[in-house]
Amino acid sequence: MYAIVEIAGQQFKVEKKQEIFVHRLEGKEGSKVEFSEVMLIDNNGKVSVGTPMIKDALVSAKILEHMKADKVLVFKKKRRKGYQKLNGHRQYMTRLVIENILENAPKAAAPKAEKPDSAKATTAKKETAPKAKPKAAAKPKATKPAEVKKAAPKKTTATKKAAPKAAKPAAKKAAPKKEAKPKAAPKAKKADSDKKEDK
Repeated sequence: MYAIVEIAGQQFKVEKKQEIFVHRLEGKEGSKVEFSEVMLIDNNGKVSVGTPMIKDALVSAKILEHMKADKVLVFKKKRRKGYQKLNGHRQYMTRLVIENILENAPKAAAPKAEKPDSAKATTAKKETAPKAKPKAAAKPKATKPAEVKKAAPKKTTATKKAAPKAAKPAAKKAAPKKEAKPKAAPKAKKADSDKKEDK
C-alpha cells in the first residue's frame, strides 16, 4: 500500500514505515504530524485518485530529527573578466517516518460546534447593515452639487488663460520687425560716408 502526498510544497510517494527527508517542518522531535493533502492511494491494486485531493484521506508521520542537508556549492565565473564567485548552501530538512496511511480518517467533532456561532455572527451583521444604508445614500447627493460647482470655474479659467497667451506672441513678433528697419539704415549711411572719405 502506498500513497502520493503533498508535504511542504513537494509531492512524495510514501509507504508505511518509510523514512523520507522533507523541507523543515514546525514541531519538536518525536512529535506526530498529519498530512491531509493526499492525491492518490493504492491499496493492493485498488487505486483511489483525488480531484485533486481525496476527501477524508490522511497520512500520519513522526518527526525523527531536524537536520541540514549536504552542502551545495554554487560557483559563478565570467571568463576574461576576472569575475569569480563561490557560494555554499545547506538546506534545512526534517527526517520523517511514515506511521499510517488512512483512506477514511475520522473527522474531529470540534469544528461542527463552531459553525452555528459563525452563522449567528453573519446574521447579526446583516441586521445592522440596513441601518447604515440610508446614511450612505445621503452622502452622494451632497457631493454631486459640489462637483458641478467645481467644474464650472475650471472651464472659465481655462478660457481666460488661453486668450492672453494667443495675443502676446503676436505682439512680440510685430515689434522686432519695426525695430529691425531703423537699425539697418544707419549702417548703410556709415558705409557710404567711409567710401567718400577714401576717394
